[in-house]
Amino acid sequence: MAFRFCKRIKLFPGVLVNLSKAGVTPSVGVPGTTVNIGSGKTRTTVGLPGSGLSYTSTSTTISISTTPTRTASPAVRPLVWVLLVLGVVGTLYALSL
Repeated sequence: MAFRFCKRIKLFPGVLVNLSKAGVTPSVGVPGTTVNIGSGKTRTTVGLPGSGLSYTSTSTTISISTTPTRTASPAVRPLVWVLLVLGVVGTLYALSL
């Protein structure tokens, strides 16, 4: 069993700083869509706020090496767009209340 530590600090709306034993990483986004950059990776999360449903994609940051980067398979891309649109619509609906 391993212990984990994570603390999120809100700097201002849409910008967070995540503190963990692995380091400090910034997060930028709105409810339903978040981009987290750190540890040589970029993590994008798209979800439906309040539902618990989300999709997370992790990619390596651009480097000078000739190592190819992974891209999402063509079958996953439509799902990402659907979740993105649903996240934006949910956010706009939540803001209108």
